[in-house]
Parts: sequence; C-alpha cells; structure tokens
Amino acid sequence: MWLALGLLVFTGVMIVAAALREARRLDEDWLVATLDRTHPELEDSTDLVFADAEGFSPLQRVQAGRIAVRVEAIPPRKLVEAWPARKLATGGIIAVALATIVLAWPDSKVPMLAPADEGLAASPGVPRLVGQALIVQPPAYTGAPTQTLGTLDARVPEGSRLVWTLRFAPQPAGAGLGLLEGGRIGLEPGAGVWRASRRVTRSLLYRVRPEGGRGVPPLHRIEVIADRPPEVRALVPGATLTMAAGGQRAWRVMFEAVDDYGVMPGATLRLVLAQGEGENVTFRERSLTVRGTGGGRRMRFGTNIDLGAVGFSEPGDLVAQLTVRDAKGQRVQGPSVILRRPPPRPADSGLEAMTRQALPAYFRSQRQVIIDAEALLASRPRLAADRFGARSNAIGDDQRLLRMRYGQFMGEDSGGGASAAMPTNDAEEGTHGDEAEHGHREAAPSVFGTLGDITAEVGHTHDEPEAATLLDPDTRAILRQALDAMWQSEAALRLGEPKRALPHAYRALRFIKQVQQATRIFLARTGPQLPPVDESRRLTGKREGIGGRGLPDLAARAADPVPGAAWRRLEDGRAVDLPALQRWVAANAARIGDPLALAAAIDGVRVEPGCAACRARLRAELWKVMARPAAGVVRRARGDAMGRRYLEALR
Repeated sequence: MWLALGLLVFTGVMIVAAALREARRLDEDWLVATLDRTHPELEDSTDLVFADAEGFSPLQRVQAGRIAVRVEAIPPRKLVEAWPARKLATGGIIAVALATIVLAWPDSKVPMLAPADEGLAASPGVPRLVGQALIVQPPAYTGAPTQTLGTLDARVPEGSRLVWTLRFAPQPAGAGLGLLEGGRIGLEPGAGVWRASRRVTRSLLYRVRPEGGRGVPPLHRIEVIADRPPEVRALVPGATLTMAAGGQRAWRVMFEAVDDYGVMPGATLRLVLAQGEGENVTFRERSLTVRGTGGGRRMRFGTNIDLGAVGFSEPGDLVAQLTVRDAKGQRVQGPSVILRRPPPRPADSGLEAMTRQALPAYFRSQRQVIIDAEALLASRPRLAADRFGARSNAIGDDQRLLRMRYGQFMGEDSGGGASAAMPTNDAEEGTHGDEAEHGHREAAPSVFGTLGDITAEVGHTHDEPEAATLLDPDTRAILRQALDAMWQSEAALRLGEPKRALPHAYRALRFIKQVQQATRIFLARTGPQLPPVDESRRLTGKREGIGGRGLPDLAARAADPVPGAAWRRLEDGRAVDLPALQRWVAANAARIGDPLALAAAIDGVRVEPGCAACRARLRAELWKVMARPAAGVVRRARGDAMGRRYLEALR
C-alpha cells in the first residue's frame, strides 16, 4: 500500500513539474510569436507594441500605434491553442492505470495466507476455512522477532500478542474463535479476510467457528511458555563457608546469573556483617552495585570486597548475597556465601588443652528467632501462602526448642535432664544418665587436678557429682515471664502470624537478658521418678486386660476417585461423567503435566462418544495423572497340607 501511495505521489509531482514548465513557456516572446503567426494583419510587427518607444524612429512610432490598435481588437480566447489530443489520451491512460494500481494494491496488513484444511467435507453454500495465518508478537523485553505462522497451533512466550487472519469460502455472516474453557474471541471482517487479536498469558484450546458452518472443527492449541525467574549460582568462592586467612584484606566473590531472555547488567550485592557471641551479636548491612560482564542470557557479576572498608576486622561472619533482575523485572536473590574470621584461640597448655571440647550449635538463640521472623515478614509478598505458613511453623519449632531449654531451669519436663549452665549461646549442654539408688553411679574418666574427680576416686560422698542450676525467687519470676512470652510467640508462629509473634519474642529477649545477669545457686539434680514394675505379673502367662492391636487395613479407594472411575468406565465401554472430569482437571491443573492434552482428549470423547481411538487416548492421558495406590502387604503362602497342619499345631 505504501509503495502504491508513493507511486501516486511521484506521478503527481511529475505532473505539477510539467505544468510549471509549460507555464514558464507562456512569456512575452511566446505571445509575440503567437500573434504574428495567427494574425497576418499585424504585419509581423507585434514586437513594436511591447518594445521601449524611446529609441524609435518616426516611422516605427507610427507603425507601433497602428499595430497596438489592432492587438487590442483581438479577443483573448483566440490566443488559446487547440488541446493536444494525443497527449491528453496518453495522460488519461496513465491516470487510469495508476488509479487501478492504487485501488487494487494488496493491503500490507494482510499476511500471506497458508491453505487451511480442517478435515470437514465441503458443501455448497456452507462457509469453511480456506486460508489461515497467525502472527506472534512477543513482548518487547524478550527481544524476539515477530513471526508469521501458517498454522493455528503455536508455542508462544507469555504475554505475546496473537493476531489471527482467516479467510472463508463463501464469506459467512459472522465468525469467531470458540474457547474450549468457555468464551469466544470475535473475528472482524476487512479486506476479504477476518481478523482477531488477543494478548495471551495462559495456554488455551480453541476452534474456528464460522456462522452457518457444519460439523465440529478440530481443536487448535496455543501453549504459553512462562518466563522463568533468573537462576543465580556462586562461582567464587566454591564453598558456602570460607575461613579468612591471616592478614587477608580483600575477598573475591563472583556470581553467575542465567535467564530465558537476558539479565539486567546492574545487580545489588548485599553485605551483612555479624560480630559478637550469643545474644550479643550485632549486625550491620550495606549494599553495593555490581556491573555484570558478558551478555545475552548469561552474565557474571564479580567484585573484590575491601574487608577494611566494610569494617570486617574483628572475629565474625561476613555474608554476601547477590540480587539480580531480568528484563521483565523479576528479582531473585542468589545463594549466600560466608567469610568467617574465627576468634583467636586461647593459649592452652598441658592437660587443659587435651580436655577442651567444642560442642556443636544445636539450638538457636532468641535473637535469631526474631531475625528469622522479621526476614519472613519481609519476604511475605514473594511467598505462597502454604510456603509462608511452613516457614513460620519452622521458626515456631526453633522457639519451642529454646523455650524447653530455658524451661529446664523451672523444673519443666523437656525430654532430658536439666542443664548445668544457662543457654546464653548456641552450645548444647550434655545429658546425663539415670542415677542409681543411694546416689551411686558409674564414674566418668577422671581428669588430673580436678577437685570433684579426686573426691569421687578416694571418697564416698552422698552429694551429687553434678549440680543443676536453680535461680533465686526474683530471677525465677523473671524467667517465668520469659517462658510465658515464648509460649505466646510460639503460638502465633504456629498459626502463621509472625507479625503478632514479634512483640512477645522481643519481650522474651528482654527477660532473658535480665536472667543472664542474675546470681545463680546450685542444687542437686534429681532423676526421673518412674513407676515401679509389678513383679507379681511376670512369667504368669495371664493375658487379662490385654486387647488386640491389629493393624488397620489399607484404604482400597484412591485419593482422587474421579480419574480412577473414569479410567475404569472407559475400559468397560460405559458412559463417563465428562463434566465432573473436566472440573477435576481445572481444579488440579497445577499438578498435571500436560493439562491441555488431557482437556483435548476429554473434548474428543465428548464430540464422538463412540470413537474407540478417542476413548483410548483419554484413557492413556488419565493413566498419567492417576494417583498410584499405596503398597499393600503381601500375605505369605500358606504352604502345602503338612505345612498348614504344622502352623495349626503351633496355635
């Protein structure tokens, strides 16, 4: 169309240029020549009328006067030349040809249509699809080019704009695209074709339905490819935890990010510096902007961190985490890498160095519970509801363990004995075995120079060799308040409400700080009081009061009865409840590998209930999504007659 318009404009410009050239030719010389040629009575002296009379001779002045009177008597219409018939005919033919080209020029918006075959029999006067084209315009951020397909089935990026161009023969009164899930996309006529456009964000199945058409057209499939978030992995250092070398002043980190359509060149490196011990840990955070290298779908982000500039000079941990963003705007936090500067080891010597033991950190501190809860609240918009609840419940488990550990000092049962020290850090205290009667028990290996071991070896004391911690009444009341606050914090975390748990967690932390500063006294630890064994019932053979404990039978019914029932009915050739099966597919689409294939198979049976191939196809698709039954117990073979008699004799 644009070429035709350009040709028309060029022709118009040429016509105007020719007209201007012809107008410039009609000057004074042309007028004099024309008058002398067409009017003999002017005696070829017309030039005297338009010339300057100052230099004329008397005879020329007389002649100029006579000719001027005759020129004024000539009417202007006699100066018009006859129309050039040949030129006019040629111009008319050219104009008609140009007009025909412009009007008949094909519209560039109509792509080249591919032949369509819907598998329907042609009938006179019944509209059917004869030409088709599908234009796929991916989102601009993907950088993918626009494609024109000759088929109505396609796999397209999420957010693509689809333009259908269809041609029917004969032309119907109306047409549309009928969606299998319900709904319709209307087709608009224009330039002999029918068009429709739509931006797709999820996969769909549809049919081309012209008004007045016969038969059931085949299904066409549009599969939408979701834009996955970037994937980030740490390249340097190779391990998650790295120990700082002596005198190390810089730390090299490098991450790699991969995305479907490209990663933005700018990323944020988050640095968290943790220093201190136990409940006295302090955190400082800062962010750096890192520029990536490479291009396209894979980029690397590397930098050298100046440890002195970030204040990492004392023992502690420096955590680095990269946050990247793709072209769509999806943000992803990569894995964390840790640089640890351990505290200096004390100068031990002799037997003290041999007996020093480091216990692993099994319990989290109250401050860590608060940090985890705040981090969970910050990430709530990016987490699904079930994932958010699971993480909140996990923090509740940590709160429970910490509450039980502090509860030992109040005499609460926590599945073990009381601890010998307040849990001011993450070190787990050892547990001890049950005490024997009268306070005697098996002694541990002695350590030379320890007063308690000397007493245990050479003396006989009724005091317990280990002591449990008990607090004074005021401190005990504070600890009770801390435990109550932990109870309320744990309850809110179990309910998936970390925001409501934070005030109680902070209150528990304040009480714990007060308890840690209190004076402690030591009393003997008491062992568990188990009920005595009834010796009179031993080896008597009496079974009164003992009930049967048979195992429950396995469920014979599958977790999802709908696909199983449909699968069995398809095998027997019976009718299937297709609407119920379709509703089940819609409700469980997330866990079905290919829901479109299953929906298409259901539609095939709906259209042709007696089609054996359609029923077999649906049965095969249902087999892929059916839940596998739980494994049952296989009974042992009863054996032959002699074996059965032997088993009966044993009874």
